[in-house]
Amino acid sequence: MGKTVLLYNPSTVFFDLPLALLAIGTPLESDYNIIIIDARIEKNIDELLQRHIENTLLVGVTSLTGAPLKDAIAFSKKVKALDDTIPVVWGGWHTSLFPEQVLKDVPAVDISVQGQGEESFREIVEAIDNQLSLSEIKGIAYRKKDGSIQKTAPRTIQNMNSFERLNYDLIDVEKYFKAKGKRQFDYISSTGCFFRCTFCADPFVFNRKFTSLESDRIFEDLKYYHEKYQFDDVNFQDETFFTYPKNILELASKLKSIGTPFTWASTMRADQGNRMSFEDFKLCKEGGLRRLLIGVESGTQEMMDWLKKDIKLEHVLLCAERCRELNISVIFPFIVGFPNETNKSIQGTKSMVRKLAFMSDGFETPIFYFKPYPGTQITSEAVKNGSYKLPETIQEWSEFDYIGSKGPWVSNQLFSEMERLKFYLKLNRQQKVYLSPLRWVAKKRIQKMFFGLPLEKRIVELIKPSKELS
Repeated sequence: MGKTVLLYNPSTVFFDLPLALLAIGTPLESDYNIIIIDARIEKNIDELLQRHIENTLLVGVTSLTGAPLKDAIAFSKKVKALDDTIPVVWGGWHTSLFPEQVLKDVPAVDISVQGQGEESFREIVEAIDNQLSLSEIKGIAYRKKDGSIQKTAPRTIQNMNSFERLNYDLIDVEKYFKAKGKRQFDYISSTGCFFRCTFCADPFVFNRKFTSLESDRIFEDLKYYHEKYQFDDVNFQDETFFTYPKNILELASKLKSIGTPFTWASTMRADQGNRMSFEDFKLCKEGGLRRLLIGVESGTQEMMDWLKKDIKLEHVLLCAERCRELNISVIFPFIVGFPNETNKSIQGTKSMVRKLAFMSDGFETPIFYFKPYPGTQITSEAVKNGSYKLPETIQEWSEFDYIGSKGPWVSNQLFSEMERLKFYLKLNRQQKVYLSPLRWVAKKRIQKMFFGLPLEKRIVELIKPSKELS
């Protein structure tokens, strides 16, 4: 094999298979030696880098906003320290949002890719290998020889059915199963999103465009992968898996016809579920559907409309009722702490959380705090009116915590109140026999929405680590 294309996934707290790196690596493997180094799985990163750097044509790095940027920067610097002639290419969410800032702030990065990267990255590799200009490659930004930064025209989203089947043998799949603690396979059947939610960056990154694989392609892919890797469950990584319900129903029917060899989990918008019949849900269940993730965000229609969710609360409840009857688990995420959110909105969210949590033991209602993520309409408006200031450098973005922190519009009182609610919601779902009395207390507290003097929290923390329940 000839020249090496080295791909790097920075350290993060989750163990999903690196689908983005597989997507850009697979089309190149017939002409290049593709090496994927995943810091979440491998411990000897420096040794692996030194082992493969000698014949490396270029290095590709995934960029995720927040702490993973620190590792991405450090790895890119290591590449340049070993051989400063090797181009370093970044792709992913952060470069899609800040294509030029990355190049300005990180001298070790030479090229950034925006949006769907399969075609852009392939063209970059071919251009560098053949010493051709980058100026005609769409969907990238790059540093020119004089140090200036050039951003090219955007690339329109490509039909995924034209892409070849991903080669998961580019990674050691068994290592990911071990890290997850289960034989769960990750797969993505679509890219983009048609919808306009104001708290989400998808409309900015994909311009409300969407492409998905046909049901036959998904089925044949999964059948092939299952024979090869013998997984028990598939986690579909699609943003909106049920955008074309007919496609998914055909897939469920095909899986059912071969004996439903594995279970699966996916996303669903409540309006999509509302347009499906009970029999449709039943077919999905019979075809392996184990769990859905249905974003609710708020418990009031006024806030839902402000967020431009384009769904009704009754859609959520209808989906919940069907899933309860069919014993389908559901995660219903909520968000509090939007700019100028009223107490009425917060109380409505708490009420909806309680209603869904008590409908089924298989329902989870995690609560998050709104973080002004770049690329969202809400964030843009907050920056414009001066109520929020975004980080200005990649170093500042590497400190950005969009999961754990409370966000700028959450008071200490609200934060304390919601953290206690979250604790009791998790305690209410515990199945351990020795926690049964505490679970009964948690249920009563949630019913009354009373969380003062949380003695149960201290008791639980004595029994087991608090991170499992708080």
